[in-house]
Amino acid sequence: MAEFARRRIGSGRHLLARAMSKAFTRESDDLPERPMAPVLTSLLPAGMKNYLTTAGAQRLQAELSRLLEVERPRSAVAAGGSEARQQMEVLDQRIQHLRLCLRTAEIVAAPAPPWDRVRFGATVTVRDGAGETRYRIVGVGETDVEQNHVSWLSPIARALLNARLGQRVRFECPSGEEQLEIVNISYE
Repeated sequence: MAEFARRRIGSGRHLLARAMSKAFTRESDDLPERPMAPVLTSLLPAGMKNYLTTAGAQRLQAELSRLLEVERPRSAVAAGGSEARQQMEVLDQRIQHLRLCLRTAEIVAAPAPPWDRVRFGATVTVRDGAGETRYRIVGVGETDVEQNHVSWLSPIARALLNARLGQRVRFECPSGEEQLEIVNISYE
């Protein structure tokens, strides 16, 4: 007697399907499905401008060029296995993300001196109870936690933006409120 499986195919509808003999399937069908590459979405809230520093736009353009001219052709040659295909998908998504980021970017040049106010693109040295720390306020696509490049939308950047040299600003951090004194402002 034939076995039937009931599968849901839409809003309240079901499909009755006959179970298929293993003779009519590929061995690869039995393997676990490979995970899909994550879909990259914009990190910007809806309606926000995609600001980039001049140096950041140049870095993103250089990365895009490297991916298109070196990495993608190399991956295309090795795209035989499923792992290589997955790598290719991740590369293609990064390429799409970089293209979108650069296409929608508003590149913001450094302001003219004197640099007595914190603006987008500033490298700000602040002093708190633990010592001095430098932050660079950059676009969302340029953030790099290891280098203290923080998004202009981040809480620390919001606390620092528009503050003046020598000014103390309040910053809410997870351990409580801190006072940060701005001791230096520079631009690249």
